[in-house]
Amino acid sequence: MSNPKHTLFWMTLFLGVVVIVGALIHKPLISAFMANWVFNLLILGVLIIGIALTYRQVFVLFPELKWIAQFRTGHAGLSVVQEPKLLKPLARQLGEDATKDRFTLSTLSLRTVLDGIHSRMDEQREITRYFISLLVFLGLLGTFWGLLGTINSVGQVITGLDMSQEDFGKVFAELQEGLLTPLEGMGTAFSSSLLGLGGSLILGFLDIQAGHAQNRFYDGLEEWLTGVTNLVDRIDSEKDLS
Repeated sequence: MSNPKHTLFWMTLFLGVVVIVGALIHKPLISAFMANWVFNLLILGVLIIGIALTYRQVFVLFPELKWIAQFRTGHAGLSVVQEPKLLKPLARQLGEDATKDRFTLSTLSLRTVLDGIHSRMDEQREITRYFISLLVFLGLLGTFWGLLGTINSVGQVITGLDMSQEDFGKVFAELQEGLLTPLEGMGTAFSSSLLGLGGSLILGFLDIQAGHAQNRFYDGLEEWLTGVTNLVDRIDSEKDLS
């Protein structure tokens, strides 16, 4: 079966490139982050949790591969190995035969086992997909929040202008001072969009890589179990004919 270490390498390499690019443009990023550091810190926290979950999707494959390798050797030491999580339907289906290097599995049992394993993988991926959507949502929420503050501030500035004054220089100075608050709201809007969409892009790539690792694991497992099932069915058919 495929080794998930290759997936971890590409995921880590991608994060390394992101960190390098962020370090090169750190000044504008810091300015954007400080436009509304509380809201942007929330987005950053969601991104970090999502990254940890995508790595967990790959790391959880290692105990499963170890269990399969131990099982295929036929050693009796399998009974002391921790029960797998993703492959629990297979372990429960085999029962006592899990200590042997040969087992029988019908076609219906094979499909039931594979469907159970596939549903467990989908449950893990649904969490990271939710975090990707959550990052986009937080970015849009920050955008509308900033725009709402901008609209209210602009309205207050316009209604607060006293056009009856003859000194237009003073009126312009008041207008200039009053527009500082709406500009801060625009900074909140665009910074939240930048971090939210950028975070969803990063997490989306990592989720794709984790999904590839899971799909390769599932394909290898399906090929192995299908070969065993075909062999058992053929042997049973030969016995019936004889």
